Amino acid sequence: MPNIIDYLEWRGDLTFTNSKFNEVDNLILSRLSYLPFEKIDMNEKETFKSIARKMKSVSLDEFNLKEDKTLIQKVGNSNRFKNLVVTDYYFTRNDTEEKQFVAITIHLNKNEMYISYGGTDNTLVGWKEDFNLSFMTHIPSQLEGLKYIKKVSKKYISKIHVGGHSKGGNIAVYSAVFCPKTVQSRIIDVTNHDGPGFDKTIIEKDEYKEILNKIYTYIPQSSIIGRLLEHEEKYKIVKSTQRGIMQHDIYSWQVCGKEFIKSSEVTNGSEIINETVRNWLKNTTPEQRGNFINIMYEVVTTTKAKTFKEFTSAWTKNIGIILKTYKNIDEEEKKIIGKMIFAFIGSAKDSIKEKII
Repeated sequence: MPNIIDYLEWRGDLTFTNSKFNEVDNLILSRLSYLPFEKIDMNEKETFKSIARKMKSVSLDEFNLKEDKTLIQKVGNSNRFKNLVVTDYYFTRNDTEEKQFVAITIHLNKNEMYISYGGTDNTLVGWKEDFNLSFMTHIPSQLEGLKYIKKVSKKYISKIHVGGHSKGGNIAVYSAVFCPKTVQSRIIDVTNHDGPGFDKTIIEKDEYKEILNKIYTYIPQSSIIGRLLEHEEKYKIVKSTQRGIMQHDIYSWQVCGKEFIKSSEVTNGSEIINETVRNWLKNTTPEQRGNFINIMYEVVTTTKAKTFKEFTSAWTKNIGIILKTYKNIDEEEKKIIGKMIFAFIGSAKDSIKEKII
């Protein structure tokens, strides 16, 4: 079925003057912040045409997904995107702070720009920061995102689109919620592509409610990531060619013309997982979740792997290390792990029972 790559082949010859900015363009721009810009010599101002040329020589292994390399070449060759100017690339990763953040600014024209926040890469610390959302009200990448929008909005006077995919979508919303009123007034829209929501304390803030009408969320039918935590905004459901968690891959989202192919409702599986996580969060404290996730992360990182690729390339060895480490942790930590896993299983049983009955 057609996806964003097909869209570029169909409509890549149309400039924004010929056909205005749409929801598919928005998804493409939110994905482009995932590109391995650190692997090329980025000037202060680049176009997607020049970026595509430079990224031709970048190894496929450096891209988060193999489709990303195809995407930038299609973007760089299209009339629609090739001359858009890209500035203010910023990337930081810090294992100690458990932070992984990336953003770029894309200038659509003299009057509008798109701030694209990247989601989680394939590093273990990047995923650890995602899990931290379950017990922390503010994670480091959210705070970096807020600093970024403040800095960029001072530099340019354009109206602002803000967006991202996965954790990037969460950061996009967070940044728009907490940025100064003068910046908020320039925001056209904020788009969260299958990214997590927030703790209730943020959802209930006046700052969140004031920008709620500008927030747009898209999730696939079997969304898991995009339904985590609290969402106050309404969402649109996109049909995907994948199943389950694999629908988080935006290259599986179906496109027709300048729109996504929509579905009227999420799947039963998505509802069950959503209720399971909600019940688990309701029945455990932030402290309990934090202890559990921190212990599990410490166990996994004894393998010395920094990325999932490193971990899976020595799968048998690393599983052995994890089992040995788990065996040697103290009994109190084992109790914490057991209790949290038991609580999750209990939540799952309740959710399944509720759906069946």
